[in-house]
Amino acid sequence: MHPKLAVRDVSKVFRQGGKPLSVLEKINLHLYPNEFVCIVGASGCGKSTLLNIIAGLSEPSGGQVQVDGEVVQGPGADRGMVFQSYTLFPWLTVAENISFGLKLRALSSTEIRERVAYYLNVVGLTQFARAYPKQLSGGMKQRVAIARALANEPEVLLMDEPFGALDAQTKEQMQLFLLGLWEQTRTSILLITHDLEEAIFLAQRIYVMSAHPGRIQRELEVSLPLHRSLDLKLTPAFIELKRQVIHTLRGESNP
Repeated sequence: MHPKLAVRDVSKVFRQGGKPLSVLEKINLHLYPNEFVCIVGASGCGKSTLLNIIAGLSEPSGGQVQVDGEVVQGPGADRGMVFQSYTLFPWLTVAENISFGLKLRALSSTEIRERVAYYLNVVGLTQFARAYPKQLSGGMKQRVAIARALANEPEVLLMDEPFGALDAQTKEQMQLFLLGLWEQTRTSILLITHDLEEAIFLAQRIYVMSAHPGRIQRELEVSLPLHRSLDLKLTPAFIELKRQVIHTLRGESNP
């Protein structure tokens, strides 16, 4: 099977005080069709920089990113992006926020209305179509951001710490929501997080990054049931996976 997304030998070097600063070094990873993959690592390891390169918002200093075998040259409709901050337009309604990107494409008004209605239903916000962002909770705002990204029907959905600004209870509910959404749409998802439990709970595979410079330290298969409940976090299998990730992040051998 060919990967939907492939990152090949990607490096990134910034200039700091006139000197080169290596942020990413020889990153290699892949995401297969319909797969959910997480990248986990400590703050400052280059996760967001890597995701920005994949999204086409930043150029790599070396290597390349491919989507369906095509080299990424910049932002494109084949990649949807969801950020930690909701990035909603406060002067637009929920429906107008979701339709914003669609209006920049050659779509009929009928198709735009149908897509907006469909994804409002998918994220459970049909009754809030005419509400404004200030009238929504944090979790609801992030659902709107996810619906806006999905409405463009991207090949890959990129998520940058999407639940990092939410309280613990809302975060867990959004994790369940996202898993249900993935099961329904089977969109290929690449999500970055520093929350180990979140990565294990959501992903089929996990890439663990080290820092200074950012490298892929380990790839882990998450051999847990596809249909997951929050009680899964209390099981021995889940706890063992968490132990392995922690040992990898600490740089310990024989995890």
